[in-house]
Amino acid sequence: MTQGFDYDLVIIGAGVGGHGAALHAVSCGLKTAIVEAADMGGTCVNRGCIPSKALLAASGRVRELRNAHHLKSLGIQVAGVEFDRQAIADHANNLVTKLRGDLTNSLKRLDVEIIQGRGKIAGSQKVTISTGSGEKTVTAKDIIIASGSIPWVPPGIEIDGKTVFTSDDGVRLESLPSWIAIIGSGYIGLEFSDVYTALGAEVTMIEALDQLMPGFDRDIATIAERVLIKPRDIETKVGILAKTVKPGSPVVIELADAKTKEVVEVLEVDACLVATGRIPDTKDLGLDSIGVDTNRGFIPVDDRMAVLSGGEPVPNLWAIGDATGKMQLAHAASAQGVVAVENICGRHRLIDYHSIPAAAFTHPEISFVGKTEVAAREMGKEEGFEVAVAKSYFKGNSKAIAEGEADGMAKVIYRKDTGVVLGVHIIGMHAADLIHEAANAIAQRNSVQTLAYFVHAHPTLSEVLDEAYKRAVGSH
Repeated sequence: MTQGFDYDLVIIGAGVGGHGAALHAVSCGLKTAIVEAADMGGTCVNRGCIPSKALLAASGRVRELRNAHHLKSLGIQVAGVEFDRQAIADHANNLVTKLRGDLTNSLKRLDVEIIQGRGKIAGSQKVTISTGSGEKTVTAKDIIIASGSIPWVPPGIEIDGKTVFTSDDGVRLESLPSWIAIIGSGYIGLEFSDVYTALGAEVTMIEALDQLMPGFDRDIATIAERVLIKPRDIETKVGILAKTVKPGSPVVIELADAKTKEVVEVLEVDACLVATGRIPDTKDLGLDSIGVDTNRGFIPVDDRMAVLSGGEPVPNLWAIGDATGKMQLAHAASAQGVVAVENICGRHRLIDYHSIPAAAFTHPEISFVGKTEVAAREMGKEEGFEVAVAKSYFKGNSKAIAEGEADGMAKVIYRKDTGVVLGVHIIGMHAADLIHEAANAIAQRNSVQTLAYFVHAHPTLSEVLDEAYKRAVGSH
């Protein structure tokens, strides 16, 4: 057990990653403590996945009930749909409170010691915790850093938390501006544009790169633009930089050409959401005391989740989640936590990023796992194989047609020689649920030849993937 240490394992950070690591550590018989400076549950539970999905669920229903044309096609008529902004905000806040309590209670039930305070490395196998009443140092055979991330605010942008804010404040939905600028067209920007337009706001989306949704597969981004942006009250400005943003009434935004940096327009809006990504929360963690250099704040790790110093693992020190910069996803952090604990227990296990799915919970949803077509073709060039693509469409799916939700596509990217699946991208109803079949197929390194003969229930949305697999092997 503890062999002269206070704990077998101390985890710095009680987000989804730290929580997942703690649960697995207890199941492996490790005496575990978790250190948290702020709210239990970290970004995901308090300021990210959970409250944003609550807002998307409520606003999505408003959009659906106001879509008279869609409802009429199903033989339904609804008049005068109204909503209460505060009640929607309360729905999100109440969910946060409940899940934060559930997470805390699950740790207490398993005798994980929860220490409130800011933890930092104080040397090999030592953690110093700053609490309201002073400082204390504990020892542990192993330490996992799960300190998470914070929103990145580019230079020139002033945040006041009311008229100019990040997603941290946005999820509270304290106001509903008539006209809001959203800086960034990634997952966060897309999801918030979905919420705001459903509730009647006008959106101007500002993207510094030369195309909208730069991280997405191009075919998916094209459909997303047609379905999620063009029919809605969203104006887009691409290749444009928000050079300065000043809070107030109105919010004043200087827009510049992203390449020349010359100001091309001044925008005055009611509010501005800054959705420009997240950076690691790794300042003042004491990593320098043990010779670990971060890379732009990210902690270097190997695929066992061991922290690296000069390319070599640091004994008994591990890092997981957003702080590592590998995949900024709650479930990736959780998976990394399990992998770290397995290696702490002497069972060799590696993380397989290739099979970890991601999703945007827009209406309709977007999901993907593995490589984009561009990345797969680049890999093919390097390794000497050809890449093939098969697509199928929701408009040919009986369940999607019955729901009146037939916009969407599934795209399967695979090796021409072996048929092994390299990536799957879906836009359409329940895409975030559908992607897991593909993620498991990639985890098993399945080929389209194998997948094409699996049986899917009819009529279900899963047949969209079934159809794509069958098209890949030419049986449809």
